[in-house]
Amino acid sequence: MARRIFVGDVQGCREELERLLQKVRFDPEADELLPVGDLVNRGPDSLGALRLLRDLAARGVLGNHDLHFLQVHAGRRSKRRRDTLDELLAADDCDELAGWLARRPFLRVWDDLYLVHAGLHPEWSDPARELDGVDPIEPGAKAVFAARVRRCDPAGGQPADEDRAAAAYRPWFEYYDAAAHGGRTVVFGHWAMRGLVNEPHLRGLDTGCVWGGKLTAWIAEEDRLVHVDAARRYAKVE
Repeated sequence: MARRIFVGDVQGCREELERLLQKVRFDPEADELLPVGDLVNRGPDSLGALRLLRDLAARGVLGNHDLHFLQVHAGRRSKRRRDTLDELLAADDCDELAGWLARRPFLRVWDDLYLVHAGLHPEWSDPARELDGVDPIEPGAKAVFAARVRRCDPAGGQPADEDRAAAAYRPWFEYYDAAAHGGRTVVFGHWAMRGLVNEPHLRGLDTGCVWGGKLTAWIAEEDRLVHVDAARRYAKVE
C-alpha cells in the first residue's frame, strides 16, 4: 500500500535524512515523501539535502528558512550571520534547485490531512483558498503566517516577542477545530522548542535535528512515528 511519509524540519541534515529514509524503508516507487518545510539552512549540507529530496520527487511545503533562501537567491534579501547557505548558493545547479523548491506550495490538502510548515490562522475556514497561488519571493502576510506562526490570539494576532508571549497568546493549534475542517489532522513543523506534538488531529514533527535532537517521520497510513538521532549539534538553540 502506498504510504504518505511526512518528515520534520530537515534543515540541511542530509545524513540524518538518509538514515531516516532507510529506517522507514522508503520506496520511491510507491511511497510519497512529504517534508514539512525548512529543507535548508543552519545544518551542514543544504545542497545535498535539496538534491536528495529533488531526486526522490519529494513534495512537501515551504518553510520560513526555504523562503529566506529563495529570497537571498533572488537578490531580495541578504544572508544572515548564522546561515549555512554558501555551498548551495555557489553550486552549478543552484538555479535549478531554487526553481524546484519554489514550486512547493504553502499548504497541501487531503481529505483527511492538512500539511503546513508552521500553522493555520484561527479565522481561516478554507486555508487552501487563503494560500493558493502565493509567490514565495513576495509571499504576503497570510503565507508568512502559515510559515512562521507559533503563538497567536483568537484573531490571529502574534506576540512581538515569542520568548515573552503574554498569556493572551496561545499555541495556534489550540484554536484549531478539526470538526470545522472535515476532521482533518494538521501535520506541521517549525516549533523545535515545543518538540513532538502527537495529539488528536495534530502531528508536530520538528524535534530539533539541527540542534542535536532527532529527525522525525510520521507514516500516516500506519499512524506510526519513526525517529533517528542527530549525528551532532549543528546550530545553537534559539
